[in-house]
Amino acid sequence: MENAIEIRNLTKTFDQFVAVDNISFDVKKGEVFGFLGPNGSGKTTVIRMILGLLSPTSGVGKVLGYDVSRDNEKLRNKIGYMSQKFSLYEELTVDENLDFYAGVYCIPPEKIKEKKKEILEMADLVGKEDLIVSNLSGGWKQRLALGCSIIHDPEILLLDEPTGGVDPIARRHFWDIIYNLSKKGVTVLVTTHYMDEAEHCNSIGFLYYGNILYLDTPQNMKEEVIEGDIIEIKANNILKSIELLKKNDKVSDASVYGAGIHAMVQPNINLNELKYYLIENNVEVYSLKKVKSSLEDVFVFLVENEKRKQNKKLE
Repeated sequence: MENAIEIRNLTKTFDQFVAVDNISFDVKKGEVFGFLGPNGSGKTTVIRMILGLLSPTSGVGKVLGYDVSRDNEKLRNKIGYMSQKFSLYEELTVDENLDFYAGVYCIPPEKIKEKKKEILEMADLVGKEDLIVSNLSGGWKQRLALGCSIIHDPEILLLDEPTGGVDPIARRHFWDIIYNLSKKGVTVLVTTHYMDEAEHCNSIGFLYYGNILYLDTPQNMKEEVIEGDIIEIKANNILKSIELLKKNDKVSDASVYGAGIHAMVQPNINLNELKYYLIENNVEVYSLKKVKSSLEDVFVFLVENEKRKQNKKLE
């Protein structure tokens, strides 16, 4: 499948600070690609370079064959962008916001009414055209912002942490819309720090302080990255349990996972031995079982590996 986005050795520095460090990746046409990583990992900087809002320090970025540094004017109507803050005019109505963005993207006057109707239906905002945006719920604002970003029918859609601050039902509705856009051939690049959202993507990249730690499909990552097994433990003292597990030679790492612990252990470890190890150290174990690895487990594994590499460089 043809690539919509091609990034090669892209780097961005601000004085001595390296925000994005020599990253390369491709996004296929019609794909939903996710950048997953903590706040401050460089996700927004990558998007701003793709948009042509920031010039790379080095490297090359191409979108639909156009260079992001030289051809950003040619790309203007081919890309839709939704920022973290939704970029809506709070004092205007829903209808007025749509009119404004229709003007920004130079939509012919005879097509505006039809496009607005399409957006309102997609965003489930029919009947809310005259509401002031500041009075809308987070979910409605989110869907309106998405509608404004695609009112010009872009081929590429860039979404920067689009679901922050909205409830789970609104998030699910939002992703239904994204899937429908992808089915219509729109290429979507989304940044997020929500692990469950990354599961919705065809491919994902783990970004950690400017570096891509891994690129693959969510399923492949969960099956291939972690060396060993994942054990889920529920006990009366989580912090003490983690401290003990990290001292055990057969445990490579342990961290909080929901209301329990996920421990990365050697393959085929004796679960009873591990259980009694905790019990002997005055921990009451409620349950201990092997589970399939999650994306969160994969991310923890990759980050800990990266930390070990950096520590070795400093020795």
